[in-house]
Amino acid sequence: MGHGGNNVIPNVHFRKVNGCQAGRKNRVFMRTWLDQAGRKKRRANTRKAKAAKLFPRPAAGLLRPVVHPPTQRYNMKLRLGKGFTLDELKEAKIPRKFAKTIGISIDHRRRNRCTESLQVNVERLKLYMSKLLLFPKKSGTKSVKKGDTPRSELKNVAQNTLKEIIPVPKPQLRIKARAITADEKEKSAYKALKKARTNKHYLGAKMKKAKEAAAKES
Repeated sequence: MGHGGNNVIPNVHFRKVNGCQAGRKNRVFMRTWLDQAGRKKRRANTRKAKAAKLFPRPAAGLLRPVVHPPTQRYNMKLRLGKGFTLDELKEAKIPRKFAKTIGISIDHRRRNRCTESLQVNVERLKLYMSKLLLFPKKSGTKSVKKGDTPRSELKNVAQNTLKEIIPVPKPQLRIKARAITADEKEKSAYKALKKARTNKHYLGAKMKKAKEAAAKES
């Protein structure tokens, strides 16, 4: 029996679907993952070997700042950035050349767009400096320099094995329901925005008028 029209001859590749083949080739296209447990163990051993190599430094490497990702889709989140800005180091009173020697990453391209982000990373730097232990470069007494941690405090030091050295803070996104206050009822967001737009629109004319008035008085 033929088809009911001038249609394309069916030529679908159902043979690759699992269960549609006869005999020993039935499961030949299945992807197995039998080395999952072995890979897990290998990754764990690699992490341990890396941490042992870096001891007593943190296993995560350099300290990174907390930044907001770009675009509206992700800018409400927090993640680790490339490095601290020069302004953040200056605010935390850490010289940039010294910062490189104590495990702090620096990014001279990044800029601080607001005071809040600056303060968050300055506090992160201060917390890091308060917990920092500096080992003398050599074993002799003459090798101990100013700023090095006393040898009595360096016994049985535990290595920092966290992924971010200092964990990224998780902001509380959920806001508990409450009653609307009388002050909030009186205010209008629309009116405030409209007033701001109007002031911006007529700012140049107002400045020109004030300048002319000052010139006439003088």
